[in-house]
Amino acid sequence: MNIRSLTRGDGVVIGAAALLFIASFLDFYSVTGADLPSAWDTDSYGLALPAIFLTGFIAAGLLIGARFQPEGRKIGGLPLTAWGTVLAVAAAWNALWSLITMPSRADLGVGSILAFLAALALAGVAVAGGKVPALAGPLVPEPKPVTAQPYGGQPGTGYGYPGGQQPQGYGATPQPVPPYGGAPQDQAAGGFPAEEFTPFWFAVPVARPLFAEDGSPSPIAELAPGTWYLAVDQRGPSTLIAQTQDGRRGVLNDTSGIQRG
Repeated sequence: MNIRSLTRGDGVVIGAAALLFIASFLDFYSVTGADLPSAWDTDSYGLALPAIFLTGFIAAGLLIGARFQPEGRKIGGLPLTAWGTVLAVAAAWNALWSLITMPSRADLGVGSILAFLAALALAGVAVAGGKVPALAGPLVPEPKPVTAQPYGGQPGTGYGYPGGQQPQGYGATPQPVPPYGGAPQDQAAGGFPAEEFTPFWFAVPVARPLFAEDGSPSPIAELAPGTWYLAVDQRGPSTLIAQTQDGRRGVLNDTSGIQRG
């Protein structure tokens, strides 16, 4: 489960479900001088609880749950989002109908008004949320790489800082090392001149494994977001030889979305 897969529209869905939950405990209708129960008292309001609140909860659960399920997952031949959209619209319609058919001797309660607003927001996002650019963006933005300070290092001069100074002694910025096999710096593996590849700093958008250069299937380290690493060589169009903070070298097979320093 990756929370970064949620959009701002999903955040509205979660907020609407929370508001709907709160509304379910408030007075659905009000009468002067009387203390009317909430929607959970089914003897008083009949189908208000299942038709508005429970339907809305299920709709929100399907819309959010679809984000964490494999693409194409279906129930009864329909995607989860389709079911969630239908139930969200049904909850909004039922909430509106409860306002229209209010008993003649009663007034609208806080619970019925909030329930209608929450169900309306839920249905609106379900139907048109993907078409609104402001709602289509990520709920949690990608973190910007930050500089990891080494022991004894000064701000802006430690390992992992692109373009940083070269302090002497412990904590100094490591220099690009020769490619695997110990070839000298003026010649890379395979006999190609070293000028064809220039070492650079990079950061990964999500955690990614780093494998040994001998082809072992077990990762030797994991590259974490928010930290700069040094690319010291390249193998093919999408594979880098990377160096970790403690000097270990390995193969990064997935370079999609990396940020160059």
